[in-house]
Amino acid sequence: MEYTLEKIKQFCGNEATIYSVYLHDEDLTLFERFLAENKNSFKSEIKNIIARLKTIGHKTGAREQFFKLNEGKAGDDVCALYDIPGSKLRLYCIRISSFIVILGGGGPKPKNIRALQENQKLKDENYLLRLISEQLDERIHNKEIEFLNNGFELTGDLEFIDDEED
Repeated sequence: MEYTLEKIKQFCGNEATIYSVYLHDEDLTLFERFLAENKNSFKSEIKNIIARLKTIGHKTGAREQFFKLNEGKAGDDVCALYDIPGSKLRLYCIRISSFIVILGGGGPKPKNIRALQENQKLKDENYLLRLISEQLDERIHNKEIEFLNNGFELTGDLEFIDDEED
């Protein structure tokens, strides 16, 4: 899998930097794909998510209470962005700090499921972010990626090319 972490400029501000994942074999980032897949069926929820992301970047930062934490494996920073109560969409993210968030994908969460493993779309989106988080953590540990601007930005090798065959 080949991908690059890209800033989403419209959401980046004085309080947080927001990225998404651009998969090299697709035309859209994971977040853009999420928007395209859900904009017609969940128009008001999409507007709320966009407003929340602008608020995070420009006014508040990525406060813990904006996210449902521990949506991945222990310590991998995978979470879901909270929306208004009763919302049906789930957007998975990697919350590195209160200054940096990486947006993934997601989708509608049917009322009748208790765990993401019961919905293949949510499971696939979540597990993809788990893998990305693991690779990102490895690069940060190896100092291939570092924090810039007092922890507000990532710098270094933000392009991931997996040489292994699946």
